[in-house]
Amino acid sequence: MDVRVRALETLLTEKGYIDPAALDELIDAYQTRIGPRNGARVVARAWVDDDFRNWLRRDATAAIASLGYTGRQGEHMVAVEQTDATHNMVVCTLCSCYPWPVLGLPPTWYKSAPYRSRAVRDPRGVLSEFGVSLPDDVDVRVWDSTAEIRYLVIPQRPRGTEGWSEEQLAGLVTRDSMIGVGLPLEPDAVDDEMATPA
Repeated sequence: MDVRVRALETLLTEKGYIDPAALDELIDAYQTRIGPRNGARVVARAWVDDDFRNWLRRDATAAIASLGYTGRQGEHMVAVEQTDATHNMVVCTLCSCYPWPVLGLPPTWYKSAPYRSRAVRDPRGVLSEFGVSLPDDVDVRVWDSTAEIRYLVIPQRPRGTEGWSEEQLAGLVTRDSMIGVGLPLEPDAVDDEMATPA
């Protein structure tokens, strides 16, 4: 896939259809400045603000837009929340519908046929391959993203983060935890400067 993308980029550049610097800037924006940092900020706000969390549950599109995160493929958002009893994960079985404004570019594995089919048939098996092992009594729910509805998973806030600022909490939120195939980082997994509560 990588070779094919590079070949296509080279051809389009040679014909003058794209500017490589502009393309690099666009990719960098989605990978580092837009997402998944935007989604991490949404989650962190939900962790510290019950009113925002309730709004996110009722109308995720409006709640997320209130933080300035809108745009193509960010319409019609639904937030689903991890609990002790339920673990949520997201897949797009038909293609690769993904909430770009909050999560950035979709990872390659999210678009792959094996993930798209196995997430529905064997979600616990897929989760274990991502290093997530759940007790048998935890219900696993798989949400199928479409062109009409895209999902954001709100992971559980890690213990030991009482008194942390939103910015510090956002540093614990991973892209995979917002898809549901991962968990947020534990407080001791971040550097000392980040881990010092405000």
